[in-house]
Amino acid sequence: MKILDKYLVKQFIQSILFGLLAFVMIFVIIDMMENLDDFIDQNVPSVLIVQYYFVFIPEIIRLMIPVSILLACLFTAGKMANQNELTVIKASGISLYRFMVPFIITAFIISIMTVFIGGYFVPLANKHKVFIEQTYMKKGIVYFGSNIFFQDTKNRLVSINYFDISSEIANQISIQEFDSKDRTKLVKRADALRMKYDTTKSLWILMDGIARKFIDSTETIEKFVSLEFKGLNFTPQDVIKKQRKPEEMTLAELSEFAKDQRRTGNDPTAISIEYQSRIAFAFSSLVVVLFGLPISANKRRGGLALQFGINLLITFFYLVFMKISQAFGKNGVFNPLITAWAANLIFLAGAFINIKRTLK
Repeated sequence: MKILDKYLVKQFIQSILFGLLAFVMIFVIIDMMENLDDFIDQNVPSVLIVQYYFVFIPEIIRLMIPVSILLACLFTAGKMANQNELTVIKASGISLYRFMVPFIITAFIISIMTVFIGGYFVPLANKHKVFIEQTYMKKGIVYFGSNIFFQDTKNRLVSINYFDISSEIANQISIQEFDSKDRTKLVKRADALRMKYDTTKSLWILMDGIARKFIDSTETIEKFVSLEFKGLNFTPQDVIKKQRKPEEMTLAELSEFAKDQRRTGNDPTAISIEYQSRIAFAFSSLVVVLFGLPISANKRRGGLALQFGINLLITFFYLVFMKISQAFGKNGVFNPLITAWAANLIFLAGAFINIKRTLK
């Protein structure tokens, strides 16, 4: 059996690599045609264009791994079925379950690897890709460090006009605190020209500003040159992180960001869905093997063309269902965990039903 397992794994991996290579080339060519005008109009150097697609490849691989695995199941098992190799295997007493074991183990290992690739390596590559898009292609420009507005606690809002990343100094700051019982009632407000973080004391120091207190209908005003503001729950690095896109965040950063959203009283649903979806999407490779392999293992009149069409249709419905469930989850209909894993669980159940029907 070891010889057969090695043969199946070798054929399976070769098909996956071929599929990934083909999809990467198609993706790059199509994207290059779409961005050609931007490259020419912005005079982007050829070295940066190469860098752009080099860091884009990890994201393409992450997206195309499940499809490549599904097609690899088709070509490996389908080819063996058409050449009657599967007939010989079944005649020797090897069941469909045993035949699927090498594929399932390989897909599981790939899924584990995809979690780390999609959770940690891809975000780093996306960060450089977004940098090239914004800096050289002028796409999706966000003036980094400008007009920052966020909720520090449930009753405190912070507004920063500009944050200097090199000096870690915030400029034109406004900090507003509201009554904990009545969030519409302003009780304190501090406005300053500059704000710097004191690493020794782990607190922010406001410079050249005015502090106001509102008690009932009276207002007290205090001008200050330097004011230590205790109780702020963010650091200079947190200010930078708040402006990053989810696609640039690792799994650890997404988890931390979701905790920060909960602490400040904001809804972390979208971030939690993104976190769970990355893990769930990685394990979709295992689901497509369980679903697609029994279909590919059966010899049909239409041959590989019909099997290819069936598997492609299944993939399409799987991706559509995943997007629909995510939309419901972001609207608060489903729990983030259920939202992310619903497609995998439903298609996994369908896979087991399909395997039983195939055996009959």
